[in-house]
Amino acid sequence: MKKYLLPSLKITLVFLVICSLLYPLLIAGIGHFTPGGGRGETIVVNGKVVGYANIGQKFDQDKYFWPRPSAVAFNAAGSGGSNKGPANQDYLKDVQAHIDSFLIHNPTVKKENIPSELVTYSGSGLDPDISPQAAYIQVDRIAKVRNLPTDKINSLIAGHTEKPFLALFGPEKINVLRLNVALDELH
Repeated sequence: MKKYLLPSLKITLVFLVICSLLYPLLIAGIGHFTPGGGRGETIVVNGKVVGYANIGQKFDQDKYFWPRPSAVAFNAAGSGGSNKGPANQDYLKDVQAHIDSFLIHNPTVKKENIPSELVTYSGSGLDPDISPQAAYIQVDRIAKVRNLPTDKINSLIAGHTEKPFLALFGPEKINVLRLNVALDELH
């Protein structure tokens, strides 16, 4: 037994130093080279921070693009999904409520044309992005409320569409907060 105790203590100490000291320092060092210096990328308007680019925010006014619904009410301290499967009756009621609300606010849209991401929760509840399709389907509502031509809003969407990483990895996406800030700047 003594034969194994000392080597196991040495290995434990080595991994304790690696896992609790060296690895966190390495990750913090890498974080300093990211946008926001590892503190999160903030969006600033007129010298005031209006939000973080990587955290979804609630927009439910008709004059803005809406993000995905959030199972955690956009609370960044409590990130998480609904953990309800597609056959769960409570989940189906939530999805139907989102569909009904979307159709009331977007009367020109047909139910079958609503992108699923606009009526279902994201895994984290804080997804900051939507697809271009989810943005384009909201154009008529926003154009009517803001009294803007639809082609102006469409070009704004096109200008804020991020292509997949290296043109291979992931889908096209649009950051909702950035798009809504740009929309406010149009007015």
